[in-house]
Amino acid sequence: MSRLERLLHPKSMAVFGGRQAERVVKECIKVGFAGQIWPVHPSKDEMAGHRVYRSVADLPEAPDAAFVGVHRHLTIEVVEALAKRGAGRAVCFAAGFLETAAYDEDGKKLQADLVAAAAQMPIIGPNCYGLINYADGALLWPDNHGGVRLPKGGKGVAIITQSSSIAISITMQRRALPIAFLMTAGNQSQTGLSEIAIGLIEDERVTSLGLHIEAFDSVAGFERLAARARELKKPIIAMKVGRSEQARQATISHTASLAGSDAASGAFLKRLGIARVDSLPAFLEALKLLHITGALPGYRLLSMSCSGGEASLMADSAEGRSVHFPGLTDQHWARVKSTLGPMVAVANPLDYNTYIWSSETALKETCTAMVSGDFDFNMLLLDFPRSDRGSNADQWGLANMRAFEAALRDNKAQGAVVSTMPENLPEDHAVALLARGIVPLLGIPEAMEAAQTAAFIGSAWRATQAPPVDTTAAGESKSKRRVLDEAEAKERLLKEGLPVPKGSRINSSAEAVDSSAALGFPVALKALGLSHKSEVGGVRLNLKDAEAVSSAAHDLLRIGTGLYVARMVSNGVAELLVGFTRDPMFGVVMTLGTGGVLVEMLGDSVTLVLPATRNDIETALSGLKLYRLLEGYRGRPKADVQAAITAIVGIADFVQKNAGKIEELDINPLIVCAEGKGAWIADALLVVGENND
Repeated sequence: MSRLERLLHPKSMAVFGGRQAERVVKECIKVGFAGQIWPVHPSKDEMAGHRVYRSVADLPEAPDAAFVGVHRHLTIEVVEALAKRGAGRAVCFAAGFLETAAYDEDGKKLQADLVAAAAQMPIIGPNCYGLINYADGALLWPDNHGGVRLPKGGKGVAIITQSSSIAISITMQRRALPIAFLMTAGNQSQTGLSEIAIGLIEDERVTSLGLHIEAFDSVAGFERLAARARELKKPIIAMKVGRSEQARQATISHTASLAGSDAASGAFLKRLGIARVDSLPAFLEALKLLHITGALPGYRLLSMSCSGGEASLMADSAEGRSVHFPGLTDQHWARVKSTLGPMVAVANPLDYNTYIWSSETALKETCTAMVSGDFDFNMLLLDFPRSDRGSNADQWGLANMRAFEAALRDNKAQGAVVSTMPENLPEDHAVALLARGIVPLLGIPEAMEAAQTAAFIGSAWRATQAPPVDTTAAGESKSKRRVLDEAEAKERLLKEGLPVPKGSRINSSAEAVDSSAALGFPVALKALGLSHKSEVGGVRLNLKDAEAVSSAAHDLLRIGTGLYVARMVSNGVAELLVGFTRDPMFGVVMTLGTGGVLVEMLGDSVTLVLPATRNDIETALSGLKLYRLLEGYRGRPKADVQAAITAIVGIADFVQKNAGKIEELDINPLIVCAEGKGAWIADALLVVGENND
């Protein structure tokens, strides 16, 4: 049994406080909570028709759940009394704890005192509104909400957010999304978001889970959550804030939690098979689709509409996505064509034109023929006119809906009715569609995002589950950073057997000439001790003779602390960036991308958390824009991709073995040569912790 069992399915609840507590009582009455409600207040005798008790000790028995809506100092006393009485769990409403530590020296201590007072009793928050349980009608919620109780035997989605305001907004949605549970996590002082989430997906009335994440509570906790969701076949999506610096700072001030880098967060969620969305509308539409269909078996979509303009909108909306509209086979094309007039061009997306509007029978024949193509998901684009201004506004739309429903049923297929804009699919029609097992999706971009989300989860579940993340280097580093120059960095990499071209440290023009001759021309000559050598002219490439080396060495000695000479890499096809940084949440994080001096401007990169397999690395590389160059773009030589992968695997192993010592490693570029010629580390920046070096 989950530690959350008594909170999620309470038979009794105690509420502490004045105005907020009374609101909790009224909301429970309004949705029909059948259990016991025990208000506690020092002076009131009655609260919304319920007897009021003076203290925890006066309660008839230990409550399953409690809402503590008093100021922060008194919250600690009430929580301690509840824990000693054996209460199931408490929601702590008050703010002024760790989230205020930056400007209130008491905040950190008070949160520690609160956790100590709770002892073994689980607490939610502080700094949160609590829980809405629409499945049982149990609301530990002191404010407005716009949801309705699930019908008996009904199912819905569960949503967790760290923002109470966002939670209220979600309940006000008019998108026909059935919500079973909605919880806020607040500061996650004791009970983290991942533990709450596991408790929710264990409930048989929950079909899927949505997470609005400001900060992860635990890497291992999320790994357990993802594994359990996979076992139960309950998809999870997440909206992780923190892409901007402003959002990251807001997260820290709001929840006092460590957000981790955005790129690493995205890589972590992807590794777990948790789909990430970037907006609340997409979040709600994806949950709605997952509620009906679960994860999709693939990325192949079908679209039907009565307009060429709408068909074009659908086609364009798939651009740049993994979901797509494949063409029809000859046999399928012929079947669809037989149901339409000679002026209709059969394609996917299909514009079936307006010729068959007036015949529901003809609509059904076309829909049935089109859906028979065994697509992974089927979409009917359909907008309803305004009921207050249109004539016979619903008739043609309802006929389309019935025809589409019959087509899905006859083909045992899954599908959605999609409106071009959210306001063009009224809530009553959306509710009716949902009851028929058809997903009402509001807005074309949101519909495509929802389909991609469900397809991604299906793909992730079919793949082998990733091993646990290596968090050896997680946490804030307390070491003083020391930057090794290129010569020392390459020496360390070479000792690990990594592909580093022959080179040496030198201190004079004469040494440069002698070393170059020994290495063999052409060579590269670089100034040591500079962070961005290329920007200050600290790199000279393809020096072909002693005179060129001597001249270059004379110039470079003026701007650096020494020189490094290395044999030039020949047969290069492309340059990669291979970087490693230490993330306080996820440990060592690897970034792969287009290398060279324009790396920041091009922004062509992907992030992975470790450990990463060869397949992980190859998949990541194939997603780069640069990959077409590696494959032999426009007749150019193909690159030795497997050698590059081997080099990256070796570099990652080196970093993992030294995870507690390495703060940062930046290899730019890793030169990938033509097939059979290998991949070579042309430049390296290594930063170590001085205390761990």
